[in-house]
Amino acid sequence: MTRTEQTRLPIATLITLAAATLTASLGISIASVLLPKLTQVFSATVSGVQWIVLIYLMSITIAIVPAGRLGDLYGHRRVFTCGLLIFIVASVLCTTAPDLGVLIAGRALQGLGGAVLIALPMSMARDLVPTERLGTAMGLLGTTSAAGTAPGPSLGGGLLSWSDWRMAFWLLAALGTATLILAVTALPRNPATRVASIKELDLPGTFVLAIALSAYALATSGDAAGILIQPMMLFAVALIGIALFVIVETRVSSPLVPLRLLRDRTTCIGFVMNMTVGTVMMSTLVVGPFFLAFSLGLNVALVGLVLAVGPAVSALSGVPAGRLTDRVGASRVILIGLLQAVFGLLCLAFLPLFFGVGGYVVALVVLTPAFQLFLAANNTLVMVGSDKKQRGRLSGLLGLSRNLGLMTGASAIPALFVGFLGTGNVAEASARDVAHAFSLTFVVAASLAMVTLSLAIYDRAGRSRGVTPVA
Repeated sequence: MTRTEQTRLPIATLITLAAATLTASLGISIASVLLPKLTQVFSATVSGVQWIVLIYLMSITIAIVPAGRLGDLYGHRRVFTCGLLIFIVASVLCTTAPDLGVLIAGRALQGLGGAVLIALPMSMARDLVPTERLGTAMGLLGTTSAAGTAPGPSLGGGLLSWSDWRMAFWLLAALGTATLILAVTALPRNPATRVASIKELDLPGTFVLAIALSAYALATSGDAAGILIQPMMLFAVALIGIALFVIVETRVSSPLVPLRLLRDRTTCIGFVMNMTVGTVMMSTLVVGPFFLAFSLGLNVALVGLVLAVGPAVSALSGVPAGRLTDRVGASRVILIGLLQAVFGLLCLAFLPLFFGVGGYVVALVVLTPAFQLFLAANNTLVMVGSDKKQRGRLSGLLGLSRNLGLMTGASAIPALFVGFLGTGNVAEASARDVAHAFSLTFVVAASLAMVTLSLAIYDRAGRSRGVTPVA
């Protein structure tokens, strides 16, 4: 086999994996614009219909690591196609839902399928894509993830104006079906695999982790979850659950998350950095609208247009970020991405104060590619040296760490902004106070990115000295 053949990208495979990532991401974003209409259709409260979004995210977060583990045990292609079938059936259930309860149940099931579509593409890319081109594959998956998130609200709004809310879920069912056809025809079949025993599924660890992650997801959702339990109590439950999970993992014969994985320097730091960058990424989505509306005085349409710049630039920069990773190395690109992120966050903290909307857009154009650089390189670095038997699990943990970061950012960043503002009612604050709080919030976000950069430098220095992971 020639070197060209060895490094040639399997285009059909990448299209299939990218389609799966696009479908799962669109499942997150397309439902948000339907919520006002659904309050009328089902005569429901806002807190009630918000479960349509929340339960999908919770299902993905809870199931993403077990989904990766199932791929390792039963074969990635087999579990991938099962995940697509679940997603399609759940989408059809949503389209035929007679009431809000059935719709929420359908979204929960859809999230289980979505977890497979998010967890397995990275591990399958590692199996099927040459190492020399792995960064490009990771960049493509990042691009399709952004491309799925960006047009969701506008696409859902267009379907509402043309038909009714059920068309959004018919669209998801159609995308899932198209991806299933691609998977059956384009993905190579798994070699014969033995049937895993029930002990290898680690049901106790899966159950405890699900409780801990559910509590954390509900705590970070705040009042939007429509629950009566205080967030601090839920955080306590989450911490206790994680402690119990660690104990369980040390006692079972086939743990869901072997603790030796977390003792590896590069892997552990990769997960931590993924979470902190996810937290920072969320800041532009949850704080930006308040600044644009209450400090710069933009109307809703203009706010949406400005915020769309970030996902659009992200979708365009994913593949170039992956190619750069292949050319100069994942470790270097992580440092480049984090340095650019620090600079971009500082631009976002100060440029809009002096140049208004123009400064905000310029800052987003600087900042957003930095996230794609980091994600493509970090995913490549964690996956490139992974054991074949652990790749699904590692892919799931990468997805979990990013989701935890996004949920943390959705809760912590607005709380930080409100703390700097001094009032929970932004409409009562002056434009100057909103701008000041916005600036301070992104200075803190830049500081968090700087801490992440320090972790990356520490990891790179350890690997350059040949430091071995703790056994």
